[in-house]
Parts: sequence; structure tokens; C-alpha cells
Amino acid sequence: MYLSVVIPAYNEERNIEKTIRSIFDYLKGRNIDHEIIVVTDGSTDKTDDVVRSLASEVPALELIAYNKNKGKGYSVRQGMLKAKGDLHLFTDADNSTPIEHLDKFLPYISEGYSIVIGSIAVSGHKIAAGSEPVWRRILGKLGNLFIQIMAVPGIHDTQRGFKLFTREAADKIFPKLTVDRWGFDIEVLALAKKFGFKIREVPVDWKNAPESRVGLKAYFQVLLETVKIKWNLLTKKYD
Repeated sequence: MYLSVVIPAYNEERNIEKTIRSIFDYLKGRNIDHEIIVVTDGSTDKTDDVVRSLASEVPALELIAYNKNKGKGYSVRQGMLKAKGDLHLFTDADNSTPIEHLDKFLPYISEGYSIVIGSIAVSGHKIAAGSEPVWRRILGKLGNLFIQIMAVPGIHDTQRGFKLFTREAADKIFPKLTVDRWGFDIEVLALAKKFGFKIREVPVDWKNAPESRVGLKAYFQVLLETVKIKWNLLTKKYD
């Protein structure tokens, strides 16, 4: 199998069908051998039912569901550990970054990069008008400076939910993750740097969903988790 696509989802009954169909149509249209793994993170709406209803139309669709909400990091980890493809991609359930971006990600894998990540902090990105409130942009920039100093120097945007990995990188990194919630992206990239994997940051088009659950509390949680990651690195917990 060439590509595994992992979609973490929490109460995404309004978005998940459209996202799955767009990914499936894209991959089928390019004859890419694939699987689509949706991990529903303790959803309390009809997300699980919507995914199950698509099983007959999307043959390579798999659902991982559990009752208690454990965080985006936990759900991505479950999907990535289950994935069987030569390449592993995780992407957001609200389709914030369309699957078509894979067209410009794959050439970097051929050039020897092990990890290719979407970014709205490098030249060439596009953000949909009115997509992000000013306070999020300001906190995002300040937070990234802190994150770079503490854990991932040289990475300008750690938090976009569109990241592609070789199987080697995924198999090395994801079993060692300890962060279950928003800061897991930082831990992923910190471990990638620690293990010597080449990372490419690529500009993407991004649209923040109006129902986004990333509030002010999440920003402070990410900063605290970044401190935890730094401590883990210093104390060689990942060795």
C-alpha cells in the first residue's frame, strides 16, 4: 500500500463526509493505492454513524472509535500506529488544508525528505479571508517563537494539521509520543529532529473552520506541553 491517510475527528458530523469523499475522489482519480483511517476521539454526535455509512462507497475506509475523549494527539497516534502505507499522512476532519496539496508534498519525499509539513508561516501560503481572528494570529506568532527556542528551532509553523511521513519516520516517532493533546505536533517534530530526519516546511492554503475548538486555553496548554517536551529531551526520556 502506498498511502495511509489518518483523519482525527471529534464531533465532526457536519464535515466528515465531505472530507472523506474529497480525499477518496482525489486518491482514486490518481490511482493511488491507499487506506483512509478515521479515528473518532470519543465523539458524542453522529460522526461514527456517518463514517460507517460510507463504508460501502469507500472500500479502503476504516473507523477507529472509542468512548472517552483523549485528545487529538492520542487519536492521531492511534491512526498512525495502525497505518500500513509506505507513506503516512494525517489531515484535519474539517478539510482546513485540501488533499490536493499532496501534489506538491510528494516530490520532496522523492528528494529525500522524511517529513513534509504544511505551513502558513513560509512564503507562498494562503489564508482564507476572515478565517482567523487577530488574537489567534498574534498568539500564534508569539507562541511559535517560544516553541522554536524550546524544542524545534527552524520550524516556523508546527501546528498545521497536514503532515506527511515516510513509514520509517512514522514507525520511529509515533510509538514514543507522550503528549495526547494539542502539543503533540511539537513533540513529533522535536523527535524528528532528535532522530535526524529531514523535514521540509511547505506553504499551504488554509481555512479555519468557524466551529473550530481551538480556544485561548489551548494556546497555554501547548506552551506547557512544550516545556514538558523540553524536559523529556533534557532527561533523555525518549532514548
